Amino acid sequence: MTGRPLGAGEATSGQTLTSPRRLIVLRHGQTEHNAKGIWQGQLDTQLSSRGHEQARAAAAALTRLGPTRVVASDLARAAETGRDVADACGVELALDARLREIHVGEWSGLTSDEVRERYPEAQDMLLRGEDFRRGGSGESVADVAARAGEAARAVAESMQPGQAVVIATHGVAARALVADLVGLDQQLAWTVLGSLGNCHWAELVEGRIGWRIQTWNSHA
Repeated sequence: MTGRPLGAGEATSGQTLTSPRRLIVLRHGQTEHNAKGIWQGQLDTQLSSRGHEQARAAAAALTRLGPTRVVASDLARAAETGRDVADACGVELALDARLREIHVGEWSGLTSDEVRERYPEAQDMLLRGEDFRRGGSGESVADVAARAGEAARAVAESMQPGQAVVIATHGVAARALVADLVGLDQQLAWTVLGSLGNCHWAELVEGRIGWRIQTWNSHA
């Protein structure tokens, strides 16, 4: 396990089954790099026109959950997505660098085919769900889970019963922080949870013994 699920073994003060807290973990909209199969990592790319359309559609769908605020990665593609959701819901947007995507080192700016050709052993490791520093000088999933999980727990601990908060982040970061919150082993999460699509989200609901995944890869 990656750690103790938030609130495990105890009921949240004032929490009842009729007023659960909800976290919506949303991946950003499409970028031109996404469309071309280019590794981005922490390259600060912006949403494409398609990505903006996806973000607006997701924002409209998420208003039904009545988010009280939006917290987003400070990388432009996630911040822009978070802004669309915050504007649609009439709530504040906060940025947190801990929610950035995994740093992929020398892979940044390379296509998936180029990475496969230049780093065949690394590709095999990815397929097996092994964790390692991406692109030599980048991060491991464990690194991402530590910082993104910390950010998500800080958000959760500040929430009142019945509140919902949207976290706008990135594909690897989203899966890592969700696994961290629910106490799911990161390697297992990598192998059994499919990647979130652009502007797809996971809904986490807190019960009496911690957070659970209510939905995965939901979309507008």
